[in-house]
Amino acid sequence: MDFRFTEEQERFREEVRDFLEEELRKGSFQPREDAWTGAFSLEFSRKIAEKGWIGLTWPKEYGGQGRTYLDRLVFMEEVLKYGAPLAAHWMAERQMGPSIINYGTEEQKKYFLPRIIRAEVTFCAGMSEPGAGSDLASLQTRAVEDDNGFVINGQKVWTSRAHLSHYIYLVARTDPNVPKHKGISEFIVDLKLPGITINPLTDMSGGQHFNEVFFDNVRIPKTALIGVRNRGWYQIAAQLDYERSGLERIMSNYPLLSAVTAYAKETRKNGKPLSEDPLVREKLAKLTVEFEVGRLLIYRVAWMLTQGKLPNYQTALAKTYGSEFEQRLANCALDIFGLRGQLLAGSKWALYGGRPPRNYLFSRGYTIQGGTSEILRNVIAIRGLGLPTG
Repeated sequence: MDFRFTEEQERFREEVRDFLEEELRKGSFQPREDAWTGAFSLEFSRKIAEKGWIGLTWPKEYGGQGRTYLDRLVFMEEVLKYGAPLAAHWMAERQMGPSIINYGTEEQKKYFLPRIIRAEVTFCAGMSEPGAGSDLASLQTRAVEDDNGFVINGQKVWTSRAHLSHYIYLVARTDPNVPKHKGISEFIVDLKLPGITINPLTDMSGGQHFNEVFFDNVRIPKTALIGVRNRGWYQIAAQLDYERSGLERIMSNYPLLSAVTAYAKETRKNGKPLSEDPLVREKLAKLTVEFEVGRLLIYRVAWMLTQGKLPNYQTALAKTYGSEFEQRLANCALDIFGLRGQLLAGSKWALYGGRPPRNYLFSRGYTIQGGTSEILRNVIAIRGLGLPTG
């Protein structure tokens, strides 16, 4: 494999980097960890849209750029390095757009795709439920069909940015009388409809981007259905590869990696930079090597997609490795920062605005969200290693 980027990709990287540097100078955003999911700015998303950088891999007939997945990873690598706010368009571009392109009606494509590319509509994902997390097929939210459409009843939980979204990508059970994988459908639901209640959830880091969403006899038209009724599980399977194999799985905390590296170089201990302490130097070197390994695992998935190949266990491997690396990074950062690194935002002595402890607390969820490491190891064992299931 040739690990070099093309000249065009390198020029594109420089263009993205110059844009981000200019926006930083303007004060358009402040770098932070988990910015792709926790930093919501429609204004910034629309600046990206104006550059034509939303829908990079989408077909040109739908307003996309028709570029490769490797091109998109070049873009993502830069915005994640800078900790730029992407949450306003993230779900719409990463999952809803491809789902509509692959399974939607022409009416859905004409209405939603241009609006997603212009960052005019926002989406959240209604998948997880109190009793259906990693085992998504156990979901109980019902969508009952009648002559006028569907009536939805149920609950979703851990729904990121539901309180800021226009639509929810909803996965619901449409046939309770068949095996659980075969009775699920996908819908686009307007969150302004009567019967929808959104309650915020505060995570242990103090963040409030999670929500629980209740549906009480919510009526939606038949045109809200995406693809084929009862085939939602099989449509979802393809989307999960996009969700699990992005650079955000290894670079959510990249600003923290940069910060702890700079801190070790600038802070002195016994008259010498902290980075010259053998134990600290070993920790930083290990993190750097592990990061590069995870980065290449994710680039391999993008390369496979560019070649028209379908990744399978490769996405599970990339996500598992990336999530666990990010937890190790959060742990190591607090070790190097010392006691002061545990001070939360609000303390005048807090390092980097209290970001390190917030990130440490939030990182506990990395090996759960997007598929638990336990489930993904099963995927690797069965599909990658060919081990028996019984």
